[in-house]
Amino acid sequence: MIYIETGSTDVYYNFGLEYYFTAEKKLPEPVFLFWRTTPTLMIGKYQNTLEEINKKYVDAHNIHIVRRLSGGGTIYTDPGGWQFSFITQGDSDSIQFQQYLTPVLDALQGMGIPAEFNGRNDLTVEGKKFSGNAQYKLAGATVHHGSLLFDTNIEQMVASTTVDEYKILSKSIKSVHDRVTNLTEHLEAPMTAEEFKQRMVTAILNGGSVYQVTEADDRRIRQLAAEHFDNWDKKFGASPKFSMERQGRFAGGRFRVNLNVQQGKIADIAFSGDFFSAIDMDLVRDRLIGCPYRKDAVAEVLRRYAGADGVYGITLDEMVDTIVE
Repeated sequence: MIYIETGSTDVYYNFGLEYYFTAEKKLPEPVFLFWRTTPTLMIGKYQNTLEEINKKYVDAHNIHIVRRLSGGGTIYTDPGGWQFSFITQGDSDSIQFQQYLTPVLDALQGMGIPAEFNGRNDLTVEGKKFSGNAQYKLAGATVHHGSLLFDTNIEQMVASTTVDEYKILSKSIKSVHDRVTNLTEHLEAPMTAEEFKQRMVTAILNGGSVYQVTEADDRRIRQLAAEHFDNWDKKFGASPKFSMERQGRFAGGRFRVNLNVQQGKIADIAFSGDFFSAIDMDLVRDRLIGCPYRKDAVAEVLRRYAGADGVYGITLDEMVDTIVE
């Protein structure tokens, strides 16, 4: 494994670096990053940004907004939290979390923290979440990235996001404090955020090597940051109007579909939600446009372009039933 120090708390730069070492500068071994940001909201690839944030509060408190290349829900990060990324070359056909989370859990448990994987995409301690995780595929590589609440400002995290009432009711919780926790509350002995980082990096790297970002790397990373992450279209984009909205809640997350149907065929369609996809949903969208609005026809397109395991935790039949009444 190769560790790369980003040297930055700029979320756009850090995601640009992640992109660069995934798609352009492919190193011979898996890459590991451990980084943090200024106050930021990270929006999932398939989410509508304005539905997920308290924009008035975000603007007033200078909280950055970025859209990840991965699915899943919105997360809040700040200097009291940490992000980690694993980049492995060689594509796979499905989303797999366990192999990437095992070294993180081992490192945390080595500090005496009884951390566990909840089976979907979260890490918990004593039943409370402290880490969300997501994956995406790009240029023949898999990127797994996750967050760690170490000493995060929970109040600001809550104030900056729009509460998803469905999630609160479905989990029967009273407040965010009932379901999330900072790792500082579970350490055997106090340590600073930097000390925590060093222990995590040492444990996970486990004797691997370190790559130093060059000036040429840095220039290209900044270009990619501006192109893919730090611009309005990527953060917000245009939200077209649709005549029909359908959604379902499944093991893999919320799956929502907005579509127009004209003369019995799908004229336009968009997917949103906090699901994870191993395939390009834009390609699926393009192939569905013009498709007859029938379950058999939609199922055939999904079988061909999404496959049985293309969307994590949501079956092909569940997607078809959500799209077509």
